[in-house]
Amino acid sequence: MTTTATTHSPTPVTVLGLGAMGSAIARTFLDRGHPVTVWNRTAGKAAPLAEAGASVAAGAAGAAAASPLVVVCLLDDDAVDAVLADVGNAVEGKALVNLTSGSPAQARKTERWAAEHGAEYIDGGIMADPPDLGTPNAHFSFSGSRAAFEAHEPTLMELGNGTYYGEDAGLASVEFMAQVATAYELLIGFLHTLRLVKAEGADPAEFADRVADSIAASYPPLLRGIGKAVRDGEFPPDMGPLSVQAALMDDLIDHRRSTGVDTTRMVEVKRLMDRRIADGHGGEGFSGLFPLLGADS
Repeated sequence: MTTTATTHSPTPVTVLGLGAMGSAIARTFLDRGHPVTVWNRTAGKAAPLAEAGASVAAGAAGAAAASPLVVVCLLDDDAVDAVLADVGNAVEGKALVNLTSGSPAQARKTERWAAEHGAEYIDGGIMADPPDLGTPNAHFSFSGSRAAFEAHEPTLMELGNGTYYGEDAGLASVEFMAQVATAYELLIGFLHTLRLVKAEGADPAEFADRVADSIAASYPPLLRGIGKAVRDGEFPPDMGPLSVQAALMDDLIDHRRSTGVDTTRMVEVKRLMDRRIADGHGGEGFSGLFPLLGADS
């Protein structure tokens, strides 16, 4: 990999955790000309980075003490708690950036820990694979201390494209979790649909090509429109009135049953449509199902 000097003053950075993503973070900072200190509980993982010019600390506290910017990237929240217990007051006066995947509640909990230990806290979510780091294909969400983010924004942006969502430390996780959940919700439905296509003897790959083309053309404005409808509490007929959409559902459900494809989601959609229509909202679009998605739905 070609080393590219940073366009601003190099900032010493510490990276705690050298799994695939943590190692990629450390190497990206090295490639941009930053002095990097690394630590990992399994010390052998630091060897390739040491060869690339990183300093290897003997312990987590020593690593944190070495830099004004401390980046944590571990497997889960339990691992973060364990490492921070070892770090302790070594983060005092520093910016602590946690890029470990976790919930908004976990982010706010870690922010409280950071405040108790004199550190400014930034939570982050990574929407990228390790090889994408340092390129426009890597996307990050950030939230937490505005002062710390603004101070270290040029350095953090060298990891990829990033957006700061506000001072509530949980907001980056809200964005990350919602983005990932949207993908899983879409993809599991897509897999069920491919099972139906294949059961009927059609080509799943050719069907996927057609769906990809239709999503590229029509789904972005549809998603934006549904988001606006949910925000405003007004539900126009985005995909046609529910009274018309509901008429298709029995055929969709029966078709799936006839081929042995799971009907759970379609049955749930039909149930919600019938409820909304019965409540006098048959002229609304698909976004009109949103008010029914409460705990008692």
